[in-house]
Amino acid sequence: MNAKVLLVEDSKFLRIANERALSRAGYQVSTAADGEEALRVATQKMPDVILLDMLLPKLSGPEVLKSLKSNPATMEIPVIVLTSLSRKNEEKLLHEGAAAYFEKSALHLDKSSDQLAATVETVLSDFHQQKQRQRDCEELAAARKANTLAAVTADSATEEWEIEVDAIESRSCITTTLPQLSKN
Repeated sequence: MNAKVLLVEDSKFLRIANERALSRAGYQVSTAADGEEALRVATQKMPDVILLDMLLPKLSGPEVLKSLKSNPATMEIPVIVLTSLSRKNEEKLLHEGAAAYFEKSALHLDKSSDQLAATVETVLSDFHQQKQRQRDCEELAAARKANTLAAVTADSATEEWEIEVDAIESRSCITTTLPQLSKN
């Protein structure tokens, strides 16, 4: 496992308890106690996932999330929101770039370490699967584009043909078929 986790929590007690739990689960944990420190550590350590409290000193959690998602260096790092805010904020936070939402009220210190570690594992697994699908789509698009160009250049008598090329969306491949090349 050995994934790098940045835990951003202003409560010293929760920060230490969750850091220990995540370390026991096999993660390399860095911590930050406020929003400014979170941004600094995120760019220095480039963690695999960030656990982000929403109520932080200096910069709030939503401000940190917005900064992380607007910075090209950190925009792809999955962020798990840790909050005591009501569940009604979940949709908004997910829309703003959070990968998951974890309610602090679910943190029972004797049992939560397993739940928190499982959430981190799930988010990392989903993230790696999504990145693999994206790489596969890009490779497929490049191969089809190369095949299309080779087919068109092989036929010197071909007039102007409209060629459709695969398009890539961030989560799935959209493929198109080439029109049949025929001489009229």
